[in-house]
Amino acid sequence: MQREKPPWKGLIRSSALTKHMELVSWLKTEHGLGHGHANALVAHTLAEGSGK
Repeated sequence: MQREKPPWKGLIRSSALTKHMELVSWLKTEHGLGHGHANALVAHTLAEGSGK
């Protein structure tokens, strides 16, 4: 059975944080992601033009 993935991009876009490393640290601390995954998610989301 496949687990449902949290809507990471939506969480990143809705965060009050604006800096790349702030968002990475937040994902690591609050959601238990590893540095590589958090970094990739933030970079990809911000590159899509989320306005942050």
